[in-house]
Formats: sequence, C-alpha cells, structure tokens
Amino acid sequence: MTRTAPKRTTTTTGWMPLAVLATAQFLVVLSTSIVNVALPQIRTGLGLSDTGQAWVVNAYVLVFGALLLPGGRAGDVLGLRRVFLLGTGLFALASLGAALAPTAMVLIVCRAVQGIGAALLAPTALALVLTLYPDGGRRGTALGVWGAVSGAGGAAGVLLSGLLTSLYGWRAVFVVMVPLALAVLVATRLLVGADRPRGGSMDAPGTVTVTAGLVALTYGLSGRPWPLAVIGLALLGLFAVLQRRAADPLLPVRMSVVAVPNVLMALLGAVWLGLFYFLPLYQQRALGYTPLEAGLTQLPLALMVTLASWLTGRLSGRRVLLPVGLLALAAGLAWLSRTPTDGTFLVDLLGPTLLIGIGLGAAFVRLTALSSTGVPAADNGLAGGLVNATRQIGGAIGLSFLTLFPSPGTAFAACAALALLISALSTLSAPSTRKA
Repeated sequence: MTRTAPKRTTTTTGWMPLAVLATAQFLVVLSTSIVNVALPQIRTGLGLSDTGQAWVVNAYVLVFGALLLPGGRAGDVLGLRRVFLLGTGLFALASLGAALAPTAMVLIVCRAVQGIGAALLAPTALALVLTLYPDGGRRGTALGVWGAVSGAGGAAGVLLSGLLTSLYGWRAVFVVMVPLALAVLVATRLLVGADRPRGGSMDAPGTVTVTAGLVALTYGLSGRPWPLAVIGLALLGLFAVLQRRAADPLLPVRMSVVAVPNVLMALLGAVWLGLFYFLPLYQQRALGYTPLEAGLTQLPLALMVTLASWLTGRLSGRRVLLPVGLLALAAGLAWLSRTPTDGTFLVDLLGPTLLIGIGLGAAFVRLTALSSTGVPAADNGLAGGLVNATRQIGGAIGLSFLTLFPSPGTAFAACAALALLISALSTLSAPSTRKA
C-alpha cells in the first residue's frame, strides 16, 4: 500500500495555532485532575457509592488511555484536523452533559465520552504541532510550550477545583471546560489548515484487542480482580501476534525506531502520576492542609515545570538535558521522601518541589521530542497517540504498584529510584535517545 505524507493546504508561520493546540492539551490534563477535589461534593450531590465515586475518575482515565493509540491512527488515516475537531466537539458535549447530569450513571457515561473525545484530540493535537513546526528550532520551542502546558494543567486542576467547588459547587468544574473547548473548536477551523488524509485501514482486530487489553490490564492492576490483568496481558499478546500478520497494522514495525523513548516515557509516567497522587495525600493527611492550600502550595512546582519545559525546548540540541533533568528529579523526590509530620512549606516542600519541577519539565519535553524523531510525517498521529498512551498506561500500572508502599515517603523514595533508573537507561541507550 502506498503511503503519502500529509500535505498542508495552508502554510503556518506564526505561533497562534500552537496556542490553540496547547489549550486543547491543557483541557485534557485539566479534566484528569480537576475532578479529584470535587469528588466529596459530587458524592453528596448525586448520592454516589464508593464504587460510583471511583468510576467518576476511572471512566475517563480508562477510556482515554485505552483509545489513544487508535485515536492517533485515526488522525493519520482520516485527517489530523478532522479527527481533532471531532474529538474536541465530543469533549465539549460530554463536559456539558456532565455539568447537567441528573444521576450518577449519566455523569459516569459523560465522563467516558469525555475520555473518547480526549483520546481523539490529544494525539492529533500533538501530531498537528509536529506537522506545523517541522524544523528543529521551531519544533523544540513548540514542544517546550507543550510540556509547559502539560505540567501546569495538573496543578491548575487542583487549584481551580478548590476555588470552583467552594464558590459555585461541583458542576462548575465541568462547566468551565465547555467554553474553552468551543473556543478551541472555532479557532482551529480558522487558524489550522486542513491536511490530506493518508488513507488506509484502521486495523479493526488490532484496535479491538489493544483497547480491550489495555482496559483489562489497567483496571485489573488498580485493586480490582487480578484475573482481569491476566486477561489484559493475554489480549495484548494476541495484539502483538495480529500485528505481525496484518497487511496494514495499527502499530507497524517501522515504529520500533521510537521504542526506547516510549519505554522511558512509560517509566516517567509512573513517576509523574505517583508524585501527583501522593503529594496531596501527604499535604492533607500529614500536614493538615485544606484542598485549596494543597493546590496553592503546588504552584511553585507548576511554575518550575512550565519554566523548565520552555527552556528545554529552546535548548533542544543539548544532549545532557535529559540525564541531568532526571538526576534533578531523583534528588527532589529523595528530599521529599523525608515527609516530616511537622514539616513546613518553606523548609520541607519548596526546595524539593522546585528540583522536581526542573526534572519533570526537562524529561517530559526531551522524551516527547525523541518519541517523534525518525517517524515519517504520515505517522505523526500514531506517534502522538503512542507517546501519550505509554505515559498514561505506564502511569496507571506504576501507580498500582506504588500504592503498595506503606507511606507517601516510601512511595517518593521508590519514585526517586525509578528516576535514577530512567536516567541510567537513557544514558546506556545512547545514541537512540539523543538524536533529537
């Protein structure tokens, strides 16, 4: 089958399209974190059970993570902008539905549809950035902005959720996403030119097996019945077999060029999710912070991730950025692992979170860049889906193991060890991880 790279119908030289696409990425990250603080109010308002409360989070996370790979492939086959607009529209409608949900079941269904929309827009947004800014310097700057937005979205979710729920109630956390998504929808049609679809098939057997396998694996490892994890592994094994036999596979062998950075991104996802899971727990349970105070004290972390991401994008040719950033991340996590019960923000939180912010920003941007290096332009959507999926699934699997540790301090220490492992692997695998 002949493959042709997508051709732009318009030439973009400015940065406004990047601002629009980065806003879409901000929404994806925001929708993951903004719900957590509002869960007690949602539980009271809709009479949620413990299981229902968990599904308000899981319905989004599981669907989003499992569909990222097919979502990215759909962009390559059907057109990046077309799939991005579809995903953004679904996301906006689902956010409105969640805001108006009269029952717990309706809310959970809307969260799942939000996950579908996010799985379509996140990889195609990144692919559009890679297509619009193909040369090294501009791409580095664009990915720096991308990393900055991704890092800021997590802390912004905690802070916004605390403010909105205290002022307007839990429905406001969904309402706020609707106008932002609609603005992205309109701006994309005006600022981003249509691309020519590559054509080809969606590889239905591969799509079904990888989606079902990832859902079963992550759900089974999240404290649920362990046989589901075994079933998930079996389905992923079947997926690998099917890919070898398919004429137009969902994950073709040519994507092996980015295997190493995607493995490292999966490990970084475990550190990332573990940090943002255990840090609020330590702040609220050990230090007695309110949810709003926890959000406010994470602002320096978010700002440092933003600054480090931007600087890393501007210095994209420096090979030492990835290992040095990971060492800073490990040092910050090791410092944070002390977790004194009488700790103060200035003495026990500010220093380590600044180091962590430097490390996360540098590592995320470098691994995102490396995960698209050497990939044909026709596979940009697939590359975007793959790097998002590895971070999401790696985070879910990693968190399932990190929750086995007896305290946030030991979990932070394990994350520090994992950051050191990523640094060592990135060094040993050179030059595979040093071409971008």
